Amino acid sequence: MDAVRLIETSRRALTTAGGVPDLSTEVWQAQALAQAIGSRLAVTGPPELRGEALGLTELAGRGCGVLDTPRLGAGELRAALLTDLGDARQVLLHLGGLLGEVGIALVGMASAADDEASYWQCVEAIDAADESRDRVLEMLRKLADRDRTLAEREAG
Repeated sequence: MDAVRLIETSRRALTTAGGVPDLSTEVWQAQALAQAIGSRLAVTGPPELRGEALGLTELAGRGCGVLDTPRLGAGELRAALLTDLGDARQVLLHLGGLLGEVGIALVGMASAADDEASYWQCVEAIDAADESRDRVLEMLRKLADRDRTLAEREAG
């Protein structure tokens, strides 16, 4: 499945999740998807994105690592369904939106946390989601710089 479709599926699932356990699962799924997209961009994406893409992979992995790993059935891990990136810019625009929504969901989860350990787990996941989004925004900036440079060369 292409990346944008998977991201949109994750966004819908995140907004319709009921209760903290379901929300935690959807946050984890979104971070795992960001990790898979980062990994794919690092290997097959535009060369100027590869360093930031590796950073995204690491940060999104940290986001998964601080949360409890959900029990998913066969075929339920969205990141495993990723087959095509498509246009890097479109993927990054959608992924940035998803990671912003993940951060908002995590703030809600932290506010509802029953114990201090759960609260701090959410805070660490918020940090990872925010840093992941920063990497996505940096990759979008690099793509814009590349396009501007190409346009100047063609015009010159």
